[in-house]
Amino acid sequence: MDSETIGVISNGIKDHLSVQSNGSDSPRLCHKQPFVIGVAGGTASGKTTVCNMIISQLHDQRVVLVNQDSFYRSLNEEQLKKAHEYNFDHPDAFNTELLVSCMEKLQKGQPVRIPSYDFKGHRSIEPSRLVNPSDVIILEGILVLHDSKVRNLMNIKIFVDTDSDVRLSRRIQRDTVERGRNIQNVLDQYARFVKPSFEEFILPSKKFADVIIPRGGDNDVAIDLIVQHIRTKLGQHDLCKIYPNIFVIFSTFQIRGMHTLVRDVKTTKHDFVFYADRLIRLVVEHGLGHLPFTEKQIITPTGSVYPGVVFCKRLCGVSVIRSGESMENALRACCKGIKIGKILIHGDGNNGRQLIYEKLPADISSRHVLLLDPVLASGNSAVKAISLLLSKGVRETNIIFLNLIAAPEGIHTVCRKFPKLKIVTSEIDSSLDRNFGVIPGMGEFGDRYFGTD
Repeated sequence: MDSETIGVISNGIKDHLSVQSNGSDSPRLCHKQPFVIGVAGGTASGKTTVCNMIISQLHDQRVVLVNQDSFYRSLNEEQLKKAHEYNFDHPDAFNTELLVSCMEKLQKGQPVRIPSYDFKGHRSIEPSRLVNPSDVIILEGILVLHDSKVRNLMNIKIFVDTDSDVRLSRRIQRDTVERGRNIQNVLDQYARFVKPSFEEFILPSKKFADVIIPRGGDNDVAIDLIVQHIRTKLGQHDLCKIYPNIFVIFSTFQIRGMHTLVRDVKTTKHDFVFYADRLIRLVVEHGLGHLPFTEKQIITPTGSVYPGVVFCKRLCGVSVIRSGESMENALRACCKGIKIGKILIHGDGNNGRQLIYEKLPADISSRHVLLLDPVLASGNSAVKAISLLLSKGVRETNIIFLNLIAAPEGIHTVCRKFPKLKIVTSEIDSSLDRNFGVIPGMGEFGDRYFGTD
């Protein structure tokens, strides 16, 4: 596939994850900034089909479609009398300021009301459409790549490129069937306004696209690649771009739902343990996927050959007492008979950490180690634990640090000092408070899990 078929311009894709805080002592609202996709192209090029195909494949994400057509300016009485002479494909036909305002509010996590436009009456009508914030926002329209203020809102820009004859035939069918116009009026409008505006405004905006899709919805390969790219970006935190040894589990409604429960201050101990165990199991299994393996062919009961793999067997777990002990059962369930060591570290002043107790396998230096601690906060305890493992002869590349949540401060602390180990977590939180607690966090994990004060 050549660059004209699908070309992704990496530096044109903005980071989409950010967390905002109100900076006060009141409850803080943290949200993940949505991933914004712009889909442009000529009239009847297949933009809506492309959008619907992307939406159908992103079924495990909240996706909302915003149409530029909703932001057409209403015609006044004088304009209505000469509607056949009005250029609906000109940038001035759209209320771009309102469009930008609505998109910016959605990016900030605020619901907005999108105008409803009547194509027969050429005016906005009631009721408007309420649109809630989502993980993915698709902005579709002929001129969404024309204005730089609109382009700057996008994480990825798509141009649907379809043959002009195909577009004209589709437009005739759409306008006569859906919008009650006769063929002659459609052809006259196309010749006077649609084709010239395409050549003057729409086609030049193609140069701003990160991805060009020929044949629109018929190009399954291009759309599949776009969806894969979006999924990768949705699961990628800003810190993952700084530290390649950070791995965040791809977020789904199931994972977000479990986080909602374990983070809720009203959740009972029984429910907290149940859903924390489910999340821990996912983290452990994801961590095991980062172990080295060798290929192995086996014979199935049907007599067939299966090309499989075998993971390394020299493995052990090390839990940081006491919260880390909550992760041991999940590790034992995944790795039968696995050895598990323990480390107890006590806070010494504001930032210092003191090693109180350690019991590790005698041959730990020859093993891959899964270090268990559900919360990575400041990173000081983690540094102490990792330093102990290194002093015992464990190779840094053989350590996989497993957490449920991690604060950016802790990630910076650990990754700067130990760039060769891997950190696997289910979510990266916003920050630390003045007491080194993770925000939004889930409170004192050990107390909530074990039912202590």
